[in-house]
Amino acid sequence: MSQKKKIKLSDLDFNNIGGWPQQAKIVFCVLLALFILVMAYLLLIRGKREELQGLESQESTLRAQFEDEQGKAANLEPLRQQLAQMEQVLQQMLRQLPSKTEMPDLIIDISQTALSSGLANELFQPGPETPKEFYAEKPIALRMVGNYHQFGAFVSGVASLPRVVILTMHDIQLQPKEGKTITRGGALELSGTVKTYRYLDELEISEQEKAAQAGNGATTGGGA
Repeated sequence: MSQKKKIKLSDLDFNNIGGWPQQAKIVFCVLLALFILVMAYLLLIRGKREELQGLESQESTLRAQFEDEQGKAANLEPLRQQLAQMEQVLQQMLRQLPSKTEMPDLIIDISQTALSSGLANELFQPGPETPKEFYAEKPIALRMVGNYHQFGAFVSGVASLPRVVILTMHDIQLQPKEGKTITRGGALELSGTVKTYRYLDELEISEQEKAAQAGNGATTGGGA
């Protein structure tokens, strides 16, 4: 019985594959096919699989963002309506404040109210206005002398003026005019600064916005 001759790798001539024995050719073709499959998987299939996983993750993120934005959009219209209502209320409140033309008479009314209440105006000096976004504030440096009842009458008189008057106190000091103790019937001295407020009309707001835009433009140009 004949024995199959064992094929050694050293006996094979890689420059003449066509001359190899049939068994060697089959083994070589199988190994070559496996090599091609492995390389195809590594170069093509695995890369596409990782890309697919990345796209799936991105899809989940985008879907969550879309659902979040969709929820915000659903609530946007009610929020706009609430904002419009709040702006209307704000405008109504601002309109209750004195206007630019009413401000001089209002300051006179405050001074006259102090005098009619029995207070002595040792100092009543309005300062320059400071415009804000929707209103302007006007400081008044004052020094008044009177008793508790007279100060109470003054506050009541200011509250009963035709226009809404807001007085905020800054660095106010209340101390006895004479002596070191405050007595119920003794004279008191009120000194410091109060601020009253008026609303800005549409023209003033427009001019203020233009001035702000011009200032921003100048700042940008200078920075460039």
